[in-house]
Amino acid sequence: MTLNMSFLRNVFLYKCLFALTFWNHVSLSVEDGLFTSVSNNFPDDSNQKITSLPLLYTKSHQSKASGDWVVIQNTTESLSLSEIVNENVKKLIALLSNFRQGSRLQNLTLTNVSVNWNDLMDIFQTVWHSSVEYFNIKNVTQLSDIETYKFDYSGTSMKALTMKKIIITDMYFSQDDLYKIFADMNIADMTIADSEMIHMLCPSSKSPFRYLNFLKNDLTDFLFQNCDNLLQLETLILQKNKFESLRKVSFMTSRMKSLKYLDMSNNLLRHDGAGVQCQWAESLTELDLSSNQLVDAVFECLPANVKKLSLQNNQISNVPSGVAELKSLEELNLASNRLADLPGCSGFTSLQFLDVEMNSILTPSAAFFQSCPRVRELQAGHNPFKCSCELQAFIRLERHSGEKLFGWPAAYVCEYPEGLRGTELKDFHLSPLACNTTLLLAMALLLTLLLVAVVAFLCIYLDVPWYVRMTWQWTQTKRRAWHNRPADQEAVLQFHAFISYSKRDSPWVKNELIPNLERGEGCVQLCQHERNFIPGKSIVENIINCIEKSYRSIFVLSPNFVQSEWCHYELYFAHHKLFSENSNSLILILLEPIPPYLIPARYHKLKALMAKRTYMEWPKERSKRALFWANLRAAININLPKADENLYEETD
Repeated sequence: MTLNMSFLRNVFLYKCLFALTFWNHVSLSVEDGLFTSVSNNFPDDSNQKITSLPLLYTKSHQSKASGDWVVIQNTTESLSLSEIVNENVKKLIALLSNFRQGSRLQNLTLTNVSVNWNDLMDIFQTVWHSSVEYFNIKNVTQLSDIETYKFDYSGTSMKALTMKKIIITDMYFSQDDLYKIFADMNIADMTIADSEMIHMLCPSSKSPFRYLNFLKNDLTDFLFQNCDNLLQLETLILQKNKFESLRKVSFMTSRMKSLKYLDMSNNLLRHDGAGVQCQWAESLTELDLSSNQLVDAVFECLPANVKKLSLQNNQISNVPSGVAELKSLEELNLASNRLADLPGCSGFTSLQFLDVEMNSILTPSAAFFQSCPRVRELQAGHNPFKCSCELQAFIRLERHSGEKLFGWPAAYVCEYPEGLRGTELKDFHLSPLACNTTLLLAMALLLTLLLVAVVAFLCIYLDVPWYVRMTWQWTQTKRRAWHNRPADQEAVLQFHAFISYSKRDSPWVKNELIPNLERGEGCVQLCQHERNFIPGKSIVENIINCIEKSYRSIFVLSPNFVQSEWCHYELYFAHHKLFSENSNSLILILLEPIPPYLIPARYHKLKALMAKRTYMEWPKERSKRALFWANLRAAININLPKADENLYEETD
């Protein structure tokens, strides 16, 4: 059983291989017979029709004899040939003349054609009276001079002609000889692309053109000016040419009563406004002005009935309100411009689709959908969004817009600040406090009031106003002393020590301190307020003068001292001298122990001095007092400069 199945399988494979070989042989025979009959100039029989062509067969991979064309495609309805030259052009014309009207061939494509002008026109003329409806010819090089050719446009089945990359070698020719032939063609669609064409004539009579495509040529503003014979033209493509004036383009279309679509992209169009009027075809509903040099003034020169408008890749920074009333506009493309915000819809009441991608929009307005209620889709991605409080409203708008933002969330990314760069807007969040200006101001005011209250409390607790007042008085006293001092006189020491004490401790000062220091050999000169303060001067000024003219300052400390306001002044000024002159001039005598709770808060300097400096304690035992006076004399002992005994009074 297994052997029988294997035998049957082999028989089946052999039969399939034989059938394929036979069919290939038949196809080659039929095709060779067809092109052989053409090359032998078979008799012209007007009733004879070639009713069939071989199925698809490609010879491009085979080597060809010199002067033969290459068959790219050959089917019943389509024929594509390449490498047409002067040597085989007559054979081609003979071949095409057999496809009379009524045959099945409808599509003809010729590639890499290098022939003389008259032969090229003979090809067109032959095709014009054949059954071909769609003729494509590309990579054409015209070799001879252009001459007048009487072209017969009658009795054609042609619907569309496409010519690409046509090279004209003749530099001097009549426009009528070249352009008039194509301008007067009685077909619906014609394309002449990528051919460096600099002009095209207006048809000499009412033209049936409905579609014209002059892509990638060198046409200028002179095209079709004052042309009245393109009344049926519906689509005009002039992309990648050299048009410069938008106003002239508008006048070109004004006589095209059926024009619906115009493509003027990738030109050099400009419009500076300045009150220049534009006149467009009223039928124009779709206009492409992308990749030009247009600015904001373009909105003064737009067709009133346009429904779809592309201004992509221009230099538009703002959409002026109240300039353009485009009530029929439904789609507007403003991508790749210089817009700083979303445009309003005051002049575009029917707008449904808006594209503003790749502009300079940092914080798009959240009121956009309110001013544009009919917009169904907004493309605003790929802008340099600044993630701040102003953007929060736009992000919230997206959540309630019903997915109207095209490309959300991938195309909506933070660009500023740098710390948030790359963050998608959907992931950007700020606290309500950070974005609520009223609440933020209220919190700032509350914190300011709290800070003022704390500072005021500390000032009162630390007696800051008192220190400020004392500093001011010290500064004023120093300033007056500086201005009143003679230029050649410097401050000199007149006393060994200035004594600061409470009035309640004056008996001890007068009976103990002064007598023991001022008597005997090497007597000490002491400055005491009761005898050395100068009448007429302020107490503060007298205190400062005595402290500055004394080598030391002796402070008699007791509970009475810390209760005296003037003692506090004297301690403050002496302490200021300690730091300003970097001197060791303070001597503290503790007459009576002072409990810490009795020392007021403003005496924090006294607390610091008693904690850091050695003070002398008045001994209660008489046996120790001699040593006390000896130590005190040694602390203030200094040789004062010799001076007249009345120097103090004179200088003051």
